[in-house]
Amino acid sequence: MTAFVDDFDGPELDRICWSPYYLPHWSSRAEAAATYELADSCLRLSIPPTQGLWCADDHRPPLRVSGIQSGNFSGPVGSTIGQQPYREGLVVREEQKPFWGWTPQYGEIELRARAVVSPRSMVALWLVGLEDRPERCAEICVTEMFGNSVRKDSVAVGMGLHSFRDVSVPEDFEAVRLPIDLEEFHSYAVQWSPERAEFLVDGELVRTCVSPPAYPMQLMLAVFDFPDLPGPADHTPEFVIDHIRGAVLSSRS
Repeated sequence: MTAFVDDFDGPELDRICWSPYYLPHWSSRAEAAATYELADSCLRLSIPPTQGLWCADDHRPPLRVSGIQSGNFSGPVGSTIGQQPYREGLVVREEQKPFWGWTPQYGEIELRARAVVSPRSMVALWLVGLEDRPERCAEICVTEMFGNSVRKDSVAVGMGLHSFRDVSVPEDFEAVRLPIDLEEFHSYAVQWSPERAEFLVDGELVRTCVSPPAYPMQLMLAVFDFPDLPGPADHTPEFVIDHIRGAVLSSRS
């Protein structure tokens, strides 16, 4: 059993474990860099109004994002080899060196975080295959919360599996409305075994999915803003992470 803990207590992001660029192979590190700071033993991801669009000339609908990820893999410039392509025929613009920071396979992964969002923004933690083999592309979404789902006393919390091009993983995703305040700290976790993925919020089991991915996966943690959706353009969405912790059966570093 291998343990992982990042309480974000240090003055800088641990670059052995994390890359502060969101899928940079489809754009570039310069254009995919996150806005973030470490303060008060927390990682604070944010999107100020001045931050530019991600893949501005190609991605539709337009989006802005600040995210970190614990792995990265792509082919050479001009190839179609890369993680999470958002359309058919997408090609690599900036080749990335393979990065295996913290890439667990099975175990428990827990996030403790809070968020400040508007109706046009969202926050998420998900695990995804590095696509070093094309079929290793499925996703375990630990939590996904849109600002337009926030109510006075609840929010819809998305969790489950996305198969993408991995035929061995069933599509099984649901947004479950829970009586929590998104602006307060809560724990979101998955207990991942070869047979199932069990999703918990504040220690309570919410959903169970069978036949999850069976290969190492990287963590992706991000806040998103969608300028085409209704909402204030001058708002700064934030995702404040107190810790990420894991106990896994095996990992590659």
